Amino acid sequence: MTSDVSSTNSDGAAPVGRLVLSGNFLYGTAEEGGAWGDGAVFGVGIGGAGFTNLHSFTTISGPYYTNSDGANPDGGLVLAGGILYGTAGSGGSSGYGVVFSIHTDGTSFTNLHGFSNSDGAYPYGSLTISGNTLYGTTYGGGNAGSGTVFRLKTDGSAFTNLHSFAAGSYSSVYYINRDGANPDSGLILSNNTLYGTAYSGGTGGAGTVFSLQTDGSGFTNLHFFTAATNAPYTNGDGAYPHAGLILVGNSLYGTTLGGGASAGGTVFRINTDSSGFTNLHSFTATLPPAYSNGDGSEPDAGLFLSGNTMYGTASSGGSSGDGVVFSVNTIGEGFAVLYSFPGVNGGASPGGDLILSNNILYGTTIEGGSAGNGMAFSLFVVQPLAIARSGTNVILTWPTNATGLSLHFTTNLLGTNWSANLPAPIVINGQNTVTNSISSARMFYRLSP
Repeated sequence: MTSDVSSTNSDGAAPVGRLVLSGNFLYGTAEEGGAWGDGAVFGVGIGGAGFTNLHSFTTISGPYYTNSDGANPDGGLVLAGGILYGTAGSGGSSGYGVVFSIHTDGTSFTNLHGFSNSDGAYPYGSLTISGNTLYGTTYGGGNAGSGTVFRLKTDGSAFTNLHSFAAGSYSSVYYINRDGANPDSGLILSNNTLYGTAYSGGTGGAGTVFSLQTDGSGFTNLHFFTAATNAPYTNGDGAYPHAGLILVGNSLYGTTLGGGASAGGTVFRINTDSSGFTNLHSFTATLPPAYSNGDGSEPDAGLFLSGNTMYGTASSGGSSGDGVVFSVNTIGEGFAVLYSFPGVNGGASPGGDLILSNNILYGTTIEGGSAGNGMAFSLFVVQPLAIARSGTNVILTWPTNATGLSLHFTTNLLGTNWSANLPAPIVINGQNTVTNSISSARMFYRLSP
């Protein structure tokens, strides 16, 4: 995008990327705003105090919109050793975006790599770090202009194009090819295998899930999302995966921006060997003028896993049409809307991945807030407590990362006499577990501080 003096401010605007948490401080990027209107890197305390603009990206100019440090960071940040690493989707010496680093105190901003189109263009996704190596994707550029997967060292050396997505052709309104096109999200790494999504391309033109080795070998298409050729553009599996994946055992989980039973996007699961694709949830349709619904629509971000519960956001829909925070378990059951954004001061269009710490979700909205330019938010969530009978006992389990909470019980929900449960939990299969004998006709349990 071009610079617009009217969009300048002190702190940035449209924070679309995932936040990263270190101690009691959150770090993120704003796609627009800042001193020159081309975006910013910021930090803020988890309680909202201590906001700091760590870096404002400088003005882009000339026919190719170039500058020295990049512009319009869309992806989130990764943190290692007190240094933040990220991408800016445009700007740089050739105007095709950069990979950058900056210390958490705002010093030592470094342009690690400026893209030149032949090696990739428009890095919109977050980076993945392993040791001193960064991995990422570009939306365009590469050998065929369809995007790339790349790696480089944290000092900016040893840049390698691991995969250039193939050229394609248009079939009806769909851009199809053999391996996907336009990856605009980050990657995940397991052992020596990278997993990711491509927003478009593939045999159906609606994107792909893929894997490849960290040396660039073994590229594999795990799933081609199917075409939805007629209005209302519904299908069985979703379309246009705009976010990255999470890995649980041998299963990958992700979201699609469109498609599904009502064309409102999906949450899906697929095994790493390409088997077992499952549509876990299809978001329902929204209609003008309010664009509201019961479960949200168009999930623009990835998922965060806690126990067997996944948390995510949908960028539109909900009670006011301005997006929701939702949860769903890993088998597709228990879908719930945790919060519907009200728009205006309450925020609208959540776009970045969520993170969870001490039972609090942190995220960003692209719009809304007190100035209408987006906001960072927190949302307290009650961790799920599972209760199951086993003979004369009751077994209670909950996630081990539900820190600060303990198990309490009462025999009367109308009263206020909740007591701490004994014995203390033990960890079994990654879950806090308590076994109580059944000694009362009625017993109620909850997790509380």
